[in-house]
Amino acid sequence: MDAVTLARWQFGITTVYHFLFVPITIAMSMLVAVLQTMWVRTGKDAYLRLTKFFGKLFLINFALGVVTGIVQEFQFGMNWSEYSRFVGDVFGAPLALEALLAFFLESTFIGLWIFGWDKLPKKLHLLAIYMAAIGTMVSAIFILAANSWMQNPVGTVFNNGRAELDGVEGFLEVLTNPVFLVTFPHVIASSYMVAGGLMAGIAGWHLAKIRRDGEQRPGDTGGYRSAVRLGAWVMLAASVVTVITGDLQSKAMTQVQPMKMAAAEALFDTERNAPFSILTIGNLDGTEEVFAIKVPGLLSILSGHEEVKGINDLREEYETQGFRQFDGSQTSIQAQYAEELAANYPGLDPMPIVPVSYWTFRLMIGLGMIGAAIALFTLWMTRKDQLPAPSRLWTWAMFAMPLLPLFAISFGWIFTEMGRQPWIVAGVMPTAAGVSPTASPAEVLFSMVVYTLIYGGLAVIEVWLFLKYAKAGLPDVAPVELQTDPDAPMTFAY
Repeated sequence: MDAVTLARWQFGITTVYHFLFVPITIAMSMLVAVLQTMWVRTGKDAYLRLTKFFGKLFLINFALGVVTGIVQEFQFGMNWSEYSRFVGDVFGAPLALEALLAFFLESTFIGLWIFGWDKLPKKLHLLAIYMAAIGTMVSAIFILAANSWMQNPVGTVFNNGRAELDGVEGFLEVLTNPVFLVTFPHVIASSYMVAGGLMAGIAGWHLAKIRRDGEQRPGDTGGYRSAVRLGAWVMLAASVVTVITGDLQSKAMTQVQPMKMAAAEALFDTERNAPFSILTIGNLDGTEEVFAIKVPGLLSILSGHEEVKGINDLREEYETQGFRQFDGSQTSIQAQYAEELAANYPGLDPMPIVPVSYWTFRLMIGLGMIGAAIALFTLWMTRKDQLPAPSRLWTWAMFAMPLLPLFAISFGWIFTEMGRQPWIVAGVMPTAAGVSPTASPAEVLFSMVVYTLIYGGLAVIEVWLFLKYAKAGLPDVAPVELQTDPDAPMTFAY
């Protein structure tokens, strides 16, 4: 394999691995804050125990997320230096703000929350976890704004051989990118599906264990019941928001990247009232449909256009007109760079890998819907103070409850990135042009193997720690008393 392919594999492996921690961090921080709020308002030990229990799981996840996220920045310099040179003025701005504003907000207030249980007044300590939770969402704003710019490069001009922000107005345009405005709520809602499912799944497993073995500690039943109901309701409500924002996102995606929508359906020829296929089998070279099971008209509804352009027609348009959005328009930099793009990359095939786009799109939707159905099933099984009967079905359902939306959101990101190919910046920079010119295949392969091995080791540590403390159940808690001695050492509350 060449350096480009290896660099793409390395970035894909490390990014997908890192993203396994992101949705839990974003949403679990706020759910822990809600549990602590209920403790502050009611004074009930059950909510304090839940806060400490899920707070510990949140911190394990947060720590691994930070460690794995650092590698992303290194790769821009190691394997994608030409990309960094070309778009650094644009892409670097939101990343810098994410690090300087969001990450420091998160880390500072998480530190105060961890060590401040007996140092800060209750309400001030509660504010710390809320600020940390807000920091995670601010971080998501800047990261998603940067990624959305790669999907739809607005607010940018081509100058001095590179992409540059078009002043303050350009930066504001990046932050109000139509793709970003629908992507952000979609990612946040799907993150709450994951965190809600995680909370309900762990608590539901313990509830079944209580029915089989009895309570390990007094008050366990009430605590776990509160957690399983809260998590399931959050997951169910978030799934509704995810569906609504997903529909808006598909319409925005069709507008700026019509090829991605065509690849998501494996739609080779333009159709009016285009159907959505549950299953499609194509020929060996992936250019024609052989067999399909379809829902009439659904793709047109998802795209927001009665007529949906097919892959073959879009390829012909690209050969004659260059990259165009659905309405034939281009962003400023796409229009400015069109001639140079045609001269430097003649014969560029604008079609992504259709099977990857097709199946990741369906896995995203299908796994998310099954996860929402399990949340509804969980609420039904725990209604009217019932305890779920221990069974293999219930155990598998509780394990699947967080994993299905987590895999769904991961497949969604794979679809988002792979469906953009062959572009690293849509309509401007092909992926092959962004790789470091001096990076040899051997060097990229070596770093990929090292990172994969390190991440594999971290995965073992993460799973072991998570399962260990999840199985341990709700902890015993002592009354939280404010420490008045200023010289008393700080204590780690977990």
